[in-house]
Amino acid sequence: MSDEAPETELCTLRVNGPVASLTLTRTDVHNALNEQLIEEMTTLLDWTSNRSVGENAQLEDQNGAPFLRVILLRSEGRHFCAGADINMMRDGGVKSPEENRADAERLDSLFHGLWSHPCFTIACVQGVALGGGAGLVACSDHVIGEPRTKIALSEAKLGISAAVIGPYVYRRLGSAQFRRLAMLASRIDAQESLRVGFIDEIADSAESMDKFAEAVTSDVLTSGPMAVTSAKRMVAQLDRWDGDDDSLRLWSLDLTSRMRGSPEGQEGLSAFLEGRKPAWKPEDGEV
Repeated sequence: MSDEAPETELCTLRVNGPVASLTLTRTDVHNALNEQLIEEMTTLLDWTSNRSVGENAQLEDQNGAPFLRVILLRSEGRHFCAGADINMMRDGGVKSPEENRADAERLDSLFHGLWSHPCFTIACVQGVALGGGAGLVACSDHVIGEPRTKIALSEAKLGISAAVIGPYVYRRLGSAQFRRLAMLASRIDAQESLRVGFIDEIADSAESMDKFAEAVTSDVLTSGPMAVTSAKRMVAQLDRWDGDDDSLRLWSLDLTSRMRGSPEGQEGLSAFLEGRKPAWKPEDGEV
């Protein structure tokens, strides 16, 4: 990297070529999200977004350092994330409505930053992901669990609502499953999480999740990075589309034309016709 990442205390960022690993390290409370951790994660997501191929439309910066294409979200310790810090939530009882609103906005900035990140995001979920931890899971593009993984929209057990994570969980699970799990607020195991769509695959163990993540990362890096970002933005546009069908068809035709005529599109088509690797594909043995 040509510039250094922001300094943090409760999470770390490790950059390896076009791949960055964001790791939660607040293990004494099972990586619960307090105000400091939320702000640090949001800052790192903003920094990696600005250092991404999707934002810069080129593979390297002016010094030849790779821009980012994949973000791995991990946690140290037995559990991925126990949700929002219980003390932070309890303190909401003595805060003003404006202060509670600011807390909610801070948390949503974290989830939205992960959901809309221009890179392909992979979450490795060991142990439990509760409440806000489930929100991080829902905001990721690909989720790897392990046999001990348990996920819960646990807010109702505390008499509160899963509202901040709601839009992101709704998009990942759909209406019926989100409604059921938000009302039950119970933990579901790895197999049930796979069935309803909270996770995408189950590793043999927590220790083997890295191998699964490496395989997904290698696959992503064979695709055009701008095409990957475009796919994510296309889905976001479709999620909120309020025009008629004819307008949607015209919009999709415009997007197809732009991507096909773009430098990346032309490079990919030329590489295919010439029987060579496109410029964005790593050499064998690289990341």
